[in-house]
Amino acid sequence: MEDQEKTFFEDKLKTENQLKSGANWFFWIAGLSIVNSLILLSGGKWSFIIGLGITQVIDAIGIELAKGAGIVGTIFIFFFDVFAAGIFIALGILSRKTHCWAFLVGMILYTMDGLLFLFVQDFLSIGFHAFALLCIYGGFKASKKLREMDGKAISKIYQVA
Repeated sequence: MEDQEKTFFEDKLKTENQLKSGANWFFWIAGLSIVNSLILLSGGKWSFIIGLGITQVIDAIGIELAKGAGIVGTIFIFFFDVFAAGIFIALGILSRKTHCWAFLVGMILYTMDGLLFLFVQDFLSIGFHAFALLCIYGGFKASKKLREMDGKAISKIYQVA
């Protein structure tokens, strides 16, 4: 019985690490999206491929619209960037708490975001979006597995009692 428990807990620890690894992608996406926005809004011409496409669209349109508004316009644009990144931060937090729906919503949003890169034919960003989605999917699978493992552990407790 002791070997089974040891194996169970080792498997659970491994699965928890997979879940965290998948959920952490949401934090990386959000953080680098903010960095990308800061770079673009300060006049830079490069960005990280892992960031959100929607923030780049917001920045590009906003920079043109806010030319006469100065710093106030830039802050207004940055607010929308922070809002978009905040959604991914929230999804990361909820995903780490084994909410499978948060992984699904995040994967849907990030897929839609990746489709934006089709319009500008940025295939490197599309490929990286696909890679990130694969990693996030690994976290989703781990989340489902952890829920099953927790259910089995609870049923064993009630069987013993």
